[in-house]
Amino acid sequence: MPFRLLVPLGLLCALLPLHHGAPGPDGTAPDPAHYRERVKAMFYHAYDSYLENAFPYDELRPLTCDGHDTWGSFSLTLIDALDTLLILGNVSEFQRVVEVLQDNVDFDIDVNASVFETNIRVVGGLLSAHLLSKKAGVEVEAGWPCSGPLLRMAEEAARKLLPAFQTPTGMPYGTVNLLHGVNPGETPVTCTAGIGTFIVEFATLSSLTGDPVFEDVARVALMRLWESRSDIGLVGNHIDVLTGKWVAQDAGIGAGVDSYFEYLVKGAILLQDKKLMAMFLEYNKAIRNYTRFDDWYLWVQMYKGTVSMPVFQSLEAYWPGLQSLIGDIDNAMRTFLNYYTVWKQFGGLPEFYNIPQGYTVEKREGYPLRPELIESAMYLYRATGDPTLLELGRDAVESIEKISKVECGFATIKDLRDHKLDNRMESFFLAETVKYLYLLFDPSNFIHNNGSTFDVVITPYGECILGAGGYIFNTEAHPIDPAALHCCRRLKEEQWEVEDLMREFYSLKRNRSRFHKKSMSSGPWEPPTGPGTFSSSENHDQAREKKPAKRKIPLLSCPSRPFTSKLALLGQVFLDSS
Repeated sequence: MPFRLLVPLGLLCALLPLHHGAPGPDGTAPDPAHYRERVKAMFYHAYDSYLENAFPYDELRPLTCDGHDTWGSFSLTLIDALDTLLILGNVSEFQRVVEVLQDNVDFDIDVNASVFETNIRVVGGLLSAHLLSKKAGVEVEAGWPCSGPLLRMAEEAARKLLPAFQTPTGMPYGTVNLLHGVNPGETPVTCTAGIGTFIVEFATLSSLTGDPVFEDVARVALMRLWESRSDIGLVGNHIDVLTGKWVAQDAGIGAGVDSYFEYLVKGAILLQDKKLMAMFLEYNKAIRNYTRFDDWYLWVQMYKGTVSMPVFQSLEAYWPGLQSLIGDIDNAMRTFLNYYTVWKQFGGLPEFYNIPQGYTVEKREGYPLRPELIESAMYLYRATGDPTLLELGRDAVESIEKISKVECGFATIKDLRDHKLDNRMESFFLAETVKYLYLLFDPSNFIHNNGSTFDVVITPYGECILGAGGYIFNTEAHPIDPAALHCCRRLKEEQWEVEDLMREFYSLKRNRSRFHKKSMSSGPWEPPTGPGTFSSSENHDQAREKKPAKRKIPLLSCPSRPFTSKLALLGQVFLDSS
């Protein structure tokens, strides 16, 4: 008997009271300029409070006006907020923070750090800031974007994570000690997202530094997850990285799984990789077949497809934005409107929401100022121009200010039912929530560039194009310019070709045909078949020897079409309405 959802009428309750800039009786949409300034004021209230009360700790505690370390003692909020400063137009503060980070951040510390969080927040934040440095007026060194202090910091942080990938499966541990590597007693159980959320940052790092180790380990981890899916095409929530056995077998699109699916799509667009997109589209079929009910997505048993949890999680609200990236706009809007009704009911998204009952789940009533629904609104507004999406932005600004704003920043909402607050402001509030809100209300922002303008950059490896648009946001909303991946490639490819020819020459002395076919063939990347050791740069030569013959990828030049139209083949939505 099919499972049906009974959404109560109480879900469709009244909006918060109308404010200046909100739609009036004539149906006018919120005024973007008004809300853009409101969002900017939100950012500086939170950012200044962090600097005054919490720096150099990771995060602000807004109720006690002090700070604490949460993810590794990196001054994390400062790293996470850096590219938001530029998006808001503050180049002078961007420049100052770059200097502060170079002087104060140290990764050679005895700290157990989340591999996932360090990657998306620290590596991703530093890479994005590195690629935006010239636009922010930072005096870059010769060879940029293929060199630079922020790039070296990102590489150092990423190398600290590589020991986590030294497992029989190639899937990483969830935690690593930045000084000593993986602790002997570390649990081998890692969530799916903690395994599959590296390709955006690590492929970018490999492209900029020329060291393939980062992209290689990320691809191996993705492939091992793909090979571990069930017969009906679903993946579970947690897996043992030593044995490859699923520990938590709940399948869905939310917490513990979410950014794995996100990175298959974004990795496909960033790298123009058809294999990654094909993997996601296969997953998408299984997700529609087994987890989707009335435009909601539930949790099911990964082997049987039977419903295990009829709940909506706030982290699932990224899904409509992801659907828009593959061009599935109608389904994306229907699901978005379901999620928006929950926001209207509470003035935020509770962590868990019981769909049949139409109410929060016990002990999951909080809203830590997450960005996911706002993120989807931003993507969908770029794709459709539907003013309903601006209304969500208005509601978010009004409710966050009304409920969450305190003297020292913005506090996590502990309970949406009575608006009790918790003493934490997570770094993603400045990295994601404020950023997506601002971009929703700022259609002329450089992030939305449609390819009509761009910068020509001369590097030691030739000429390349930057700033043409089509930015790929990592899952912490750090934008990566996809064109940058082509800026540091040509000389290294030519170097590999020379080395291939030399190896072939000497091999021919022993066996004239042994390596000829291998060195002259072309084809898609295939992952290593067994576990590898990726702990030092000396493996660079080994990785290069295993490197299959390369597809010839020309450097970008002045495009005959807008740059983003090339990405539109894989669903890129950062195009204007024309």
